[in-house]
Amino acid sequence: MIVVKLGGGAGIGHAALVADVAALIAQGERLVLVHGTSHQANRLGERLGHPPRFVQSPTGFTSRYTDRQTLEIFMMAAAGLVNTTLVEALQRAGVNALGLSGIDGRLLAGQRKATIRVVEDGKPRVLRDDWTGTIEQVNAALLQSLLAAGYVPVVAPLAVSHAGEGLNVDGDRAAGAIAVALAADALVLLTNVPGLLRTLADESSLVPRIPRDALERWLPLAQGRMKKKLLGAGEALAGGVRRVVLADARRDAPLAAALAGSGTVIE
Repeated sequence: MIVVKLGGGAGIGHAALVADVAALIAQGERLVLVHGTSHQANRLGERLGHPPRFVQSPTGFTSRYTDRQTLEIFMMAAAGLVNTTLVEALQRAGVNALGLSGIDGRLLAGQRKATIRVVEDGKPRVLRDDWTGTIEQVNAALLQSLLAAGYVPVVAPLAVSHAGEGLNVDGDRAAGAIAVALAADALVLLTNVPGLLRTLADESSLVPRIPRDALERWLPLAQGRMKKKLLGAGEALAGGVRRVVLADARRDAPLAAALAGSGTVIE
């Protein structure tokens, strides 16, 4: 059982991954694909006159501030364009994929963070009307029933609050939560860099292996989105997933390469 997260940043295509998924499914592997949406959501927001606003938490994490209009734009991009396009590509490759968001069937449920604390211009602030959340429950039975029926679930990174509200959630951590719920053998996080880099601008500075007990030492050194990827990796490993791989989505056969040990392997 493998859970794969395809990043949503600029420059990440899906043709090579789709071919890998088709090959694995033909070999009898079970797989869930989670995808990001950031680049498409940014483009759609710009076109609709509501560009993205990014904020930094007091602990140094950068995230999208999600007011209600931003959430609706994210829903359109995630559950609409990106999810459906991926499902279409997989169906063309002979994979019986089924697209859904974390809202459907309460697949991903958790607590809404109606207010968030941020740092802007060096000063702490509280932002209200936020529609992000943290995942507390995964409807594993729903995914297991789809897998047993021969489908490949393709999951958009949205969740539902306990009150039934739609939420924007971090895709890497969503993939990690799904991997834990399904007792996956591996979680593969595909992104637009080769893995964890010692120096952000130097792709030759790849860190190929991180022992699980050394992961916390790398968190303060990680930059940008990689902080959240390492956080998601740590949560997955703590939940029983045996191996997490941070790897490059831009190369040929990205999933096959990651499963063979290319990228940053944490186990």
